[in-house]
Amino acid sequence: MAANTTSYALPAPGAGFMTVLVLTLVGAAAAIYRFAVGLGASTHLSDHVPWGLWIGVDVLAGVALAAGGFTIAAAVYIFNMKKYKVIARPAILTAFIGYTAVVIGLFIDIGRPLSFWHPIVMWNYRSIMFEVVWCITLYSGVLALEFAPVVLERWNMMRLRRILKFFAFPIVILGIVLSFLHQSSLGGVFLIMPHKIPNLWYSPNMTYMFFISAVALGLATVSLESIVSARALKRPQENEIVQGLARGVRITLVIYLVLKIADLAYHGALPDIFTSGKASLFFLIEMLIGVIVPIVLYSLRSIKASVNGLLFASSCVIAGTVLNRLNVNFFAQAGERTSYFPSIIEILVTVGLVSFMILLYRLAVTYLPVFHEEGGQH
Repeated sequence: MAANTTSYALPAPGAGFMTVLVLTLVGAAAAIYRFAVGLGASTHLSDHVPWGLWIGVDVLAGVALAAGGFTIAAAVYIFNMKKYKVIARPAILTAFIGYTAVVIGLFIDIGRPLSFWHPIVMWNYRSIMFEVVWCITLYSGVLALEFAPVVLERWNMMRLRRILKFFAFPIVILGIVLSFLHQSSLGGVFLIMPHKIPNLWYSPNMTYMFFISAVALGLATVSLESIVSARALKRPQENEIVQGLARGVRITLVIYLVLKIADLAYHGALPDIFTSGKASLFFLIEMLIGVIVPIVLYSLRSIKASVNGLLFASSCVIAGTVLNRLNVNFFAQAGERTSYFPSIIEILVTVGLVSFMILLYRLAVTYLPVFHEEGGQH
């Protein structure tokens, strides 16, 4: 079939674009070094701290950052909030890129990366990681199907696009179910460590807390993405949509805060907020930056009317939720014999993966009809 004749300009090789490209290449070089010399020589991981920076940032935080995809899809296709359809494609793109980075991060982190396919064919359904691996695999495929119409539209493959559109609703439903399972199961992984994780985080309700915080993070990420991309690509700001997302983030954070306090009270852990030493400090920073400050900011009329204010509030939610995932991950491994700080290779690979995500997003919105739909259809 003939390709779409729409003209797509090359991304201007400005300082920002070149910086992201260089960081991506540096990260790729660091990853090659990791494969060449092995985990032991390139990282500070050990038997006591097997899950370091890569798992904390690329997987636990990365999966949560991609939650905007299923959240916006649910808002548009399940709750019929059609005004958010304009950001459905960018949200799904972000989720797809996020899960791509998660898969790459896992491949780099696995001690024997060439065995990555084993869980797919060698089922160990007694392991909590069995469900996690399958959710990542299946949801990555669902995101590819959800984003496929954009690629098909770009190359004018409209017949195939119409066939895929026929299955759009069940694909969205499957994506929501898988994302719920995966977001919550990441919290479920830590339920097997009741004597290692401080009571400030450990709870039988960790699965639900992970899911609710992921919803808030996903909406905040889509909001930040909308603001930043509009500035970078010189598009009009979608103020009404971003303000609507802000209301959703505030409501979700309030629900999270109430449930968190109630959960701590029910398990008698409220005094631990101020008596747990280093854990108390990190918990208070996490809650202040990621929950309390954003709730206050989103409640102020001046902030809701300010693009910069909403950008800052969204950044707080992202920083606080990422810190939450890092806190749970590292305190789960903390002990008398543990001492960990990421190596330069771990840092470079992480920075490279984040830069790779930004680079993919920039290239996708440059070459694909992410911000507009042919015929006004999805």
